[in-house]
Amino acid sequence: MSISAIRPGKTKLVPFSLSIVCLILLAVSATFAAKQSSNSADKSLHIYFVDVEGGQSTLFVTPEHQSLLVDTGWPGFQGRDADRIVAAAKKAGLSKIDYVLVTHFHMDHVGGAPQLAERIPVGTFIDHGPIRENEKATVEVWQAYQKLLASGKYKHITAKPGDKLPIRGANATIVSGDASVIAKPLPGAGQDNPACKGAEQYPADQTENQRSLGMLITFGKLRILDLGDLTHDKEMELMCPVNKLGKVDIYVVSHHGWEQSGSAALVYGIEPRVAIMDNGAKKGGSPSVWDIIEKSPHLENLWQLHYSDEGGAAHNVPTEFIANPQGPDEGHDIELTANPDGSFAVLNSRTGSTKEYPAK
Repeated sequence: MSISAIRPGKTKLVPFSLSIVCLILLAVSATFAAKQSSNSADKSLHIYFVDVEGGQSTLFVTPEHQSLLVDTGWPGFQGRDADRIVAAAKKAGLSKIDYVLVTHFHMDHVGGAPQLAERIPVGTFIDHGPIRENEKATVEVWQAYQKLLASGKYKHITAKPGDKLPIRGANATIVSGDASVIAKPLPGAGQDNPACKGAEQYPADQTENQRSLGMLITFGKLRILDLGDLTHDKEMELMCPVNKLGKVDIYVVSHHGWEQSGSAALVYGIEPRVAIMDNGAKKGGSPSVWDIIEKSPHLENLWQLHYSDEGGAAHNVPTEFIANPQGPDEGHDIELTANPDGSFAVLNSRTGSTKEYPAK
């Protein structure tokens, strides 16, 4: 039966209306296809340094649209940190997080895991294995994390130095974990480290910090180092007398810039172009560490998530390199877009300004 027979008296209007509908559908399809094409053409690695008030939470999203979240921030605060992580994930176009790597079991790193899992699907949790600390608050957040794993909803990986993470689109190698470090230098590394000469000898740390899972991510020609809260004693094992890590482009400042980590032997040995410090206003950003970073021979810029109250006027970078300056915290992040040729760009979400770093 013809359309005109179904709608008598409107033989011109109905076909015209259908034509309009068809055109609209074609336009919508074309727009969707263009967006899909644009997304699939994105060959960059995106990194979001989420403001969790002096804890850590760093989200990596590869060109394969695989996601790796390093740490989950603090518990409590009405789910503040989990909400900020989910906001970053949505900004990245994610509906789930494939991997959550817990560097160690202190509350500013694993505490937010249960709240995060309530808000967004998680595929796999990665950690260094059993807890090694008896401090009450640490044990409590570890028990909450163990309860999460015991639910049976998630896969679980215990990672060791030398392991490769299964994330697609970037190469992530574990270089430290559970108080051990890689036995041999990474490819291209192994040179003598002049910064070891006369270096201070540090006592062994007795906390979860020295057990941090640390990793080196390579993306094309770009190298990114994140050691969690790894302490001085383990840094020396990685860097002296030979540098087992080699040079890096981006250094996620260890331990929020606190003085227990970030030795000259490490920082001068890896020679970062850019350092990004996930400090809080009242946590991290120790002047002694800040000085070491700023004096690193090839450093172009240090970026901070917060103005450091401890650092004061003499030990904070200019405000354009700080996501959250003095005053009420607004949860601004730092976003990095990396390209396989070694070039990258850093965005301060507070100012909306981006600084480009060409390939070298």
